[in-house]
Amino acid sequence: MSHHYSAPCEACGESCPLREALARGRPHHVVHLHHGCAGKEYVDIELTPITDAQGRLECFIEKMNPLPAHAHTGAGLVGEAPAFTRMLDRLARVAPSDAAVLLLGESGTGKELTAQAIHAASPRAARPLVTVDCTGLPETLIESELFGHEKGAFTGAASRQVGLAEAAAGGTLFLDEIGDLPLPMQAKLLRLIETGTYRRLGSTQWRRTDVRVVSATHRDLAAMVGTGAFRADLYHRLATFPLYLPALRERTGDIPLIARGLLERHAPAMRLDDGALALIAAQPFTGNIRELRNVLVRACLLADGPTLDAATLREALTLGFPATPTPAADPHTPAQQLADTAHLGRKAQAQALGISERTLYRLLRQDGSKGSQG
Repeated sequence: MSHHYSAPCEACGESCPLREALARGRPHHVVHLHHGCAGKEYVDIELTPITDAQGRLECFIEKMNPLPAHAHTGAGLVGEAPAFTRMLDRLARVAPSDAAVLLLGESGTGKELTAQAIHAASPRAARPLVTVDCTGLPETLIESELFGHEKGAFTGAASRQVGLAEAAAGGTLFLDEIGDLPLPMQAKLLRLIETGTYRRLGSTQWRRTDVRVVSATHRDLAAMVGTGAFRADLYHRLATFPLYLPALRERTGDIPLIARGLLERHAPAMRLDDGALALIAAQPFTGNIRELRNVLVRACLLADGPTLDAATLREALTLGFPATPTPAADPHTPAQQLADTAHLGRKAQAQALGISERTLYRLLRQDGSKGSQG
């Protein structure tokens, strides 16, 4: 009933925890999308069979835990496609643990939002979630940002600064684009993960912190390990539990749902009509959710009212791309030059073209032959 299906859930693409627990004779764990008082929401279902002294099944204990971080709204992860629900099921299994999670997938698939969901569903949810962006910073600045620094540690260090590893104590440290971390910093990060210890830049004192590490990359870290661009020991530490985030093309049925959620968050007064929904559902969106969001933002700026129609969406999709120009006739071709001087006498025409009268007559015969063939 809570699914709003007209058939059992296993006949509609989901896994039935009751049937699985009966078949296996042991607890079964699954994530389902249910309809509750607050609308659609994901619930983590755990079903445990209870047997008597003779081993005969007597009853089941069913635990249903709402996953508020996965609420079916614009504020959380959104989707119903099988690839997405499989990812959520794995997320629900790893979130309550302290295992390091490596988020994999293309750029724009929602890694930071997924890291927030993991943190919110973990025992560390009451403590900070701190993000470290590993891209574009020199090694010294990354080290200072991650571990902090003492006064005078480098030019411009006018005072002592607490690092993000210390700020995240008791919570989750999210290392975004970990594949861009310089090799020397990789060794220091490995020590932090293995021992929980680090040193501020410019200090000789070891400090201790307790963090759960979640990292993300769009790079192929395994291939980088093979070329020596990424440490193998750090890779295996980070990838205790790899979690793949599906690209938008792997869950095209979710595009209208995601689009509505993005509009609800960024422009709640706007809505998509059926034509606009059909148009965006047919787009490849190689930039994934980030590209879809940008298209919707452009469409909202281009719209004259609260409704986004297909014409507005089409304009938003092509905005900034020049139209293909119609090739213009080349004025310097021999045929065009002949046509431009045809009003002159033969001698004057030959002089204008810079050729002899004999050559002019030959060209005219060739041009007439082509005209008769056309």
